[in-house]
Amino acid sequence: MPAPNPIRLGLVGLGRAGWGMHCPELEGKEDLFRFVAACDPLPDRRERMAARYGCRTYEHIEGLLADREVEMVDVASRSIDHYAHAASALRAGRHVFLEKPMCATYGEARRLVRLAAGAKGRLYVRHNRRNEPAFLHVREIMASGILGDVYEVKLFRGGYARRDDWQTLAEFAGGQMLNWGPHIVDHALRFLDAPLRDIWSDAKRVAAVGDAEDHLKIVLRGTNGRVVDMEISGGAAIRPPAYLIWGTRGSLLCEDEKTIKLKYLDPKQKLVPRRPNRGDPGATFGTPEDLRWIEQETPVAPRRTWNIWDELYKAVRKGGRFPVTLQEAIQVMRVIALAKKGTKCSRK
Repeated sequence: MPAPNPIRLGLVGLGRAGWGMHCPELEGKEDLFRFVAACDPLPDRRERMAARYGCRTYEHIEGLLADREVEMVDVASRSIDHYAHAASALRAGRHVFLEKPMCATYGEARRLVRLAAGAKGRLYVRHNRRNEPAFLHVREIMASGILGDVYEVKLFRGGYARRDDWQTLAEFAGGQMLNWGPHIVDHALRFLDAPLRDIWSDAKRVAAVGDAEDHLKIVLRGTNGRVVDMEISGGAAIRPPAYLIWGTRGSLLCEDEKTIKLKYLDPKQKLVPRRPNRGDPGATFGTPEDLRWIEQETPVAPRRTWNIWDELYKAVRKGGRFPVTLQEAIQVMRVIALAKKGTKCSRK
């Protein structure tokens, strides 16, 4: 068995994402990744990181990029700094693993991809909810065909919270459009499964105390006619289902991302072709029909799952294909830009 060859990470940002998500996710993966450096403007965060991982720490990213042992820069800083930090790392010849949102704007994202195309290091975007079990399982059921031709998908994430942190402020690229937006827009584009034809959106501030939106609705329609209706809200005291899928032969409901409910026509039942009757229907609404429905309830358990860190290691060390392409990440930023265009945040 070959000796471990962990990717040497330099972590930028030791807050909610860097310390609170990336670090715990890498526990038990020391043979794949090793923190050799980190940077954050707050001294207590740097001390905590050094004590836990024995790595070098820096106040600014310039110090981290001067550290020759750093092989990949893991950008987990504030959203507004993503472009600057990722661009600096690429110019320094490092690989970059970039936390969502990819950038604060679509224009920044396009410039970053152009920069990456000519860089020594490679750019990877962390759409880490692409591998959520419920998302994967719902996609598997759609692909099985038991729901028929899926014509509408409804997605929801959120709850009710009077948030007052930096992610409620537009000056820091705050708001749900750039917070949960990249996750659910990424899901929506996978569900759309066709080029985007139309988009409608609305955004407003409901419960958060900043000036950025905390409630938004985006409706996408693909060239295939399929509609994806997504809502992200910080002002919803009662939550709608996470997933509601309508097809020509059945429907799917997943309220809590733990259990999936299905109601679909028996695949063995062939529907007899019918023609509209121009005559008098009497007291009925058409000719009665014996439809054999199958109703099931199943725990979320996709056949295939994957881990984004494992895929990142395989892409860097073994030349594997990373599951989130740069074009997919760019498309997410394009949809967010289109959704923002013409939707001015207001107080409901």
